[in-house]
Amino acid sequence: MDLNALKDFHLIADAGGFGAASRASGRPKATLSRRLADLEEALGVRLIERGSRQLEITEAGKLLLARTVGPMRDISEAVVMTQEGATSPRGCLRIAAPQLFSQVALGQLAARFRARYPDVQIEAVAEDRLSNLVAEHFDVAIRINPPTDSTLVGRCFARDKLMLVAAPGFEMPLSNSGSPLPVAAIVMPSHREGEIWSLDNGRRCFLPQPVAQFSSLLSVRDAVIAGAGAAMLPQSIISSLLDKGALTAWGEAGSTTELWVLHTSRRLQSPKVRAFVAFICEQYPGGWFTT
Repeated sequence: MDLNALKDFHLIADAGGFGAASRASGRPKATLSRRLADLEEALGVRLIERGSRQLEITEAGKLLLARTVGPMRDISEAVVMTQEGATSPRGCLRIAAPQLFSQVALGQLAARFRARYPDVQIEAVAEDRLSNLVAEHFDVAIRINPPTDSTLVGRCFARDKLMLVAAPGFEMPLSNSGSPLPVAAIVMPSHREGEIWSLDNGRRCFLPQPVAQFSSLLSVRDAVIAGAGAAMLPQSIISSLLDKGALTAWGEAGSTTELWVLHTSRRLQSPKVRAFVAFICEQYPGGWFTT
């Protein structure tokens, strides 16, 4: 398959038609039409429906676009770096990150990264789900306690720990029975009925009784500060409030949360990816996530 013809197909699709593609590239419409026809003949499928006033891409064309936009971008960047002998990071860096990390840290990190590498443009998507780096054309992903994935490689750049906290005026239940202590709780949608909050290596346990549920940890934190209940929260977003006395810590959970920066092992690891991985790791020299 002719990569130049594939590149022209992307140009036509992005521009929304032959005329717009011709104006954007400075190449004749007839040339672009002929290159597209050659590509369709080589593949044995029609990619664009002719005769319509608006550009209509066929299902086969949409599939080809979706599966080749990432590789074509990598090839273009590789050609530019080869031609210019460039080793410095450049181009668009697409980042997938959890909402909390995006809300409290990613904006400042991106600004500092851009100050160091001004030829890189940042495009970040904040979602609490496992994105598919290849299919969705992400360069890197920030993940919390990621499952093992043979297609991804990366580094743990920071750690965080969970703490059970409440407002100073919120009374902590006490009992000598040894059973988990019921407590009014602010929870996330991931909470499951019967879940136990275990503190200090199991020496104290609480049975959360949800009184409110939020999809944002920052909203959970605000409700706790207002005295609505207790909650298990990351130390990174409450440490300053503990210092000020706005929150009281009841204890620590035993597990540690790890934050990883990941990228696919099967894609060209461009200078921008290598630079970002090294950059984000050096932002947390102590190994703990702080905001």
